[in-house]
Amino acid sequence: MKVKFWGARGSIPVSGRQYIKYGGSTTCVEVRSKKDELVIIDAGTGIRLLGKELIKNSHNSFTMLFTHAHWDHIIGFPFFAPIYDKKTHIRVMGCSFSSDPVREIVAKTMQPPGFPVKFEEIAVRFEFDSVCSAGCKIGTLFLKPIELSHPNHGLGYKFTEAGRTFVFLTDNELGFKHPDGMDFADYAKFSEGADLLVHDADYTENEYPRRKTWGHSTYRQAIDLAINAGVKSLGLFHHNQERTDPEMEKILADCRKIIKKAGSKLDCFAVKEGQEVKF
Repeated sequence: MKVKFWGARGSIPVSGRQYIKYGGSTTCVEVRSKKDELVIIDAGTGIRLLGKELIKNSHNSFTMLFTHAHWDHIIGFPFFAPIYDKKTHIRVMGCSFSSDPVREIVAKTMQPPGFPVKFEEIAVRFEFDSVCSAGCKIGTLFLKPIELSHPNHGLGYKFTEAGRTFVFLTDNELGFKHPDGMDFADYAKFSEGADLLVHDADYTENEYPRRKTWGHSTYRQAIDLAINAGVKSLGLFHHNQERTDPEMEKILADCRKIIKKAGSKLDCFAVKEGQEVKF
């Protein structure tokens, strides 16, 4: 399994010299099976560069998943080049939690006057489906969802292939239970033994009290989850829009101190835009 991160920033894309190392694009994650089957999670601004790569390599059949319909996770869709190629076939899956049909999650990004091309005018062939709670197969990958603790709901995902596991839980507030959200113990069980857990780590402990109920976790909460779940590696994700590269480095240094003090062998890193992980 290969996981590539095309965007890891939260809430709004950012640019500038202070964001070069970790990147400024919002959520988009590529998951590839050992047979090169492609799953794309979310269509934040990071999806633009992924689209260019797919066009270059003539990869025109794949699956798209959505964690939820907040703007930073769908805003890049109109700039995803494959949707303007009639050879493209996309299976769009989600979103049992949404008040909109899954088609509307992407269609609303191209509604006038917000965008000059209407959704109905693009060339791509879509297939819309839902993600059942019991999970499903996508090629050689087995996909299982879990409800996130986030305003307006959301889904996290677990991918399993050949004994390897990747868990993706962005926009998940471990310190507050939103409607239909789960308890800490439920997320620990869902993530148990994962090779890679990527989790929301938007806030510091000092920031969190003022932003509790906004739908995001602190990096310490993410570490607690990873240690309790016995995962091998934790990727901090959904970097706060104000978090500069030097500030991220300070957070990582603190993370390593926390992990060492806990006597854990957990590997922890902050996800960088463009980073690849293979396992």
